[in-house]
Amino acid sequence: MMQEKAVVIAVNQDLITVQSQVKSTCSSCQQVDTCGSGLVAKALPKRKLALDLTTSLDVKVGDSVTLAIPEKNLLQTAWQVYLWPLIGLISFSAIGQFFVQSQVLPHELFAILLGSVGGYLGFRMARFWQKHSNQSLNLLPEIINVDAQNIPVTEVID
Repeated sequence: MMQEKAVVIAVNQDLITVQSQVKSTCSSCQQVDTCGSGLVAKALPKRKLALDLTTSLDVKVGDSVTLAIPEKNLLQTAWQVYLWPLIGLISFSAIGQFFVQSQVLPHELFAILLGSVGGYLGFRMARFWQKHSNQSLNLLPEIINVDAQNIPVTEVID
């Protein structure tokens, strides 16, 4: 299961809004101070992601929750989103090249154009499958753990 920590920022009966910090992988690298990508990641403001979820758990604003998505569903979606356009691009490019070799098409630019059309059709097919299948419902995160609200300490008395 892919897990992420989030903070509850709003509660409205069974509908809650959680917010998590979008993390860059550059922050954990040893070369972060000398790498161009690391410097850009430091310069850009930290982004936050808000998500509305339904739950029957008793949560309050400020509670820290752990969200999870099954890896199987995530990998299946990633396969469709990345490989369908690639398969369309390669197969339509091969067909276009075959037509150029057979002198049905007069120039290789038509084969490139046909390959681009195949990539676009693969993208549209992946988008169709994501919208019209139950796959998008499987990608909704679930709350698997609720931590109590952290109370900030503003003053320490000796």
